[in-house]
Amino acid sequence: MTAATLQAPVGQTSRGLWLGVLGVAIFALTLPMTRLATGGADAPQLSPAFVTFGRAALAGLLSLAWLGCFGGPRPRGRQWGLLLLTAAGNVLGFPLLLALGLRHVDAVHASVIMGLLPLSTAAVAALAYRQRPAWGFWACAALGSGLVVAYALLKAGSSLQGGLRFHWADGLLVLAVLSASFSYVCGARLTPALGAERVICWVLLASLPVTLPAAVWTWPQQAVAPAAWAGFVYVGLFSMWIGFFAWYRALAIGGAVRVSQVQLLQPFLSMLFAVPLLGERLDATTLAFGLAVVATVFIGRRMPADTRRPA
Repeated sequence: MTAATLQAPVGQTSRGLWLGVLGVAIFALTLPMTRLATGGADAPQLSPAFVTFGRAALAGLLSLAWLGCFGGPRPRGRQWGLLLLTAAGNVLGFPLLLALGLRHVDAVHASVIMGLLPLSTAAVAALAYRQRPAWGFWACAALGSGLVVAYALLKAGSSLQGGLRFHWADGLLVLAVLSASFSYVCGARLTPALGAERVICWVLLASLPVTLPAAVWTWPQQAVAPAAWAGFVYVGLFSMWIGFFAWYRALAIGGAVRVSQVQLLQPFLSMLFAVPLLGERLDATTLAFGLAVVATVFIGRRMPADTRRPA
């Protein structure tokens, strides 16, 4: 094997990691911007349903224009199945569950629950690509999950009488994590054949017959603050569309198991963004748990993760 052959995967992985960092930086603003768009239970703005369908409809119309300008290969055969599964997670599942959850917990709290996302994505990718990460990787996954559960119990117990228990919205956020992980991997499997840009564009275009009428149906009837509309435009343009240009390509060329761990940056960035955007407080407990979750994922990323299962 030549030196060039050995170096190519290293360079490809590095490029994938940097594209992943770009995607994660864009996605990190999704939580505070969604919270800005929906408002809280005490001062609601756009409904979670409108934010879910409206952002996908906005991105779908942009996708229609993009495909019209640049064309390229179209999905065929079984690729349509993966596209529909990707749409179920990215277009409906994740944004709706996230928007519903953020009506009842603040973005700093939710960002720690989102700390499960890189480990969840890596687990789904390992199954999909028939890889077998080292036991240390799964030990880190279990530890990170335990920290997230402990944080959710601690924060809920500090504000509710009757002892430690989950806030019911935490369950929605966990389901959002699983939905996103599944759809990320489905989209990454399509990227080598269609290209990252076309994958997300076709996903959104295929969803448009549902998302556009639903967005019109759920259009807000009450006055909405300009800041809420700004949050909506961000999640439609960046979170739902541009961010996936980088993210799907990163997962495909850098390896979904490894690149997914770049998301270790996302909870921490979301917390930092929520402070100036929403005026939320970053308390010591939240910061400590967030950093601990980041540390477990960072250690897990260093564990071998590319051992193939026997055929």
